[in-house]
Amino acid sequence: MLYKFKSRVAGDLIMLEPNGRRVLEILGKDPGAPGIIEAADALAAIGALEAAVAHEEAAQKAAIEEARARGEPEPRFEGISLRQRVVPLLDMLRRSEKAGKEIVWGV
Repeated sequence: MLYKFKSRVAGDLIMLEPNGRRVLEILGKDPGAPGIIEAADALAAIGALEAAVAHEEAAQKAAIEEARARGEPEPRFEGISLRQRVVPLLDMLRRSEKAGKEIVWGV
């Protein structure tokens, strides 16, 4: 399954199911249903995504430091970080908020 995010002020953004589901869960949206982020809600969505990125990066840094302290090899993480995955959506959200346009998916 794919998630296709659409906005009138940006090109379509396509995410594979696991990544799209995670992003929608971060945003507090139902990943199984079509949805919308109104322009008025874009700043809150940006904040939620940025907080999730910061949390993931802090957890990874803590895991690395803990492994070093125990003299163990550093843990490996997924090749593409949440930060990298959400950059296009953050751009879409910022553009949509500025233009007063919504973002939709599943329609």
